[in-house]
Amino acid sequence: MTDGAPDRLGPALLAAGPGEDHGDGSGFFGQFIGEWDIAWEGVGDDGRPATGHGLLTFGWVLGGRAVQDVWVVELDPDADGTPRSGGFHGTTVRFYDPAMAAFRSTWIEPYHARVRRFIGRLDGSGIVLLSDEDDPQLRWRFTDVAPDSFLWIGELSRDGGVSWQHDETMRLTRRSGGSG
Repeated sequence: MTDGAPDRLGPALLAAGPGEDHGDGSGFFGQFIGEWDIAWEGVGDDGRPATGHGLLTFGWVLGGRAVQDVWVVELDPDADGTPRSGGFHGTTVRFYDPAMAAFRSTWIEPYHARVRRFIGRLDGSGIVLLSDEDDPQLRWRFTDVAPDSFLWIGELSRDGGVSWQHDETMRLTRRSGGSG
């Protein structure tokens, strides 16, 4: 808000639900609309194993033609209570592109100055998103999808996708009353 003017971004961005022309495939991400608790495991900025907790919020945006999420994860302190630096606060905007029969997805995370593009395709009951730029290549998977929980697995490849190394895992649990 500036000079007493109302916030116009929220109403311009947010949508009450999917738009009529959102594409047949966009419903996959629509099932995540709501708030989710995150239990994160990975590597901290200092290169040591780390855990963290946070909040994930999904919603329809851009006239219901896309789904956006906001991820906020803070690292848990060390066993002696010393705070850990790291975690992340970022957002993804994704939409279904019928010409590709796939999702286009862009991740933006200012804290670590990251912007990554992905192409996502359904894989059984989940989805696999592959980065289409930069090294290392990233693979993000939504697996074990149930109405109130899912697993998010991040992997990386330094050999063009021949082999994959585990990078991070998030266990997500829907907050009560937050169903889409």
